[in-house]
Amino acid sequence: MSTHLKLGSLAIAALLTLSGCAAAVVGAAAVGISSATDSRTVGTQVDDQAIEIKVISSLKGEERLANSRIQVVSFNRSVLLMGQAQNHGLADLAARIARDTSGVQRVHNEIRIGEVISFKTKSNDSWLTSKIKAKYVTDEAIDAAKIKVVTENSEVFLMGLVDRAMARQAVEVARNTNGVERVIDAFEIR
Repeated sequence: MSTHLKLGSLAIAALLTLSGCAAAVVGAAAVGISSATDSRTVGTQVDDQAIEIKVISSLKGEERLANSRIQVVSFNRSVLLMGQAQNHGLADLAARIARDTSGVQRVHNEIRIGEVISFKTKSNDSWLTSKIKAKYVTDEAIDAAKIKVVTENSEVFLMGLVDRAMARQAVEVARNTNGVERVIDAFEIR
């Protein structure tokens, strides 16, 4: 049994012995299962979750960003900001807030200036993400478990700890997926 799986199992067992809500147990189980295939350490995965929560909370606390839609993804202590803001000053403010968050090592500010996207666009983005992930699973040159795929307004953002060959292949597969307008490579090369 891998170290990640053992740690995840221990975390679940510890939670089961404590009194708590079922959601915590289910959440821990999901982390334990994903830990086994993730290229990050369990500690880094936990740090990334904490970073996302802190950045999201700080952004929500900033009333100047109330009419913006900003999504936050943390991977290996790098934060990806996506979404829409009314102007460059607000996009820069969001990036500054993320950069000033404890534990953040790098910020990819991919916030676009414009109106908040529609529900239909968000649904299409989910579909594009699913199509790309499915292609990664069937591509022998790609370890799909090592790549985080996020789509925002038909732009695909790729994060992960991969080698150059896998990064190139992942970008190529995403770029050649029908409906994708742009691919943003935020990989860390090992």
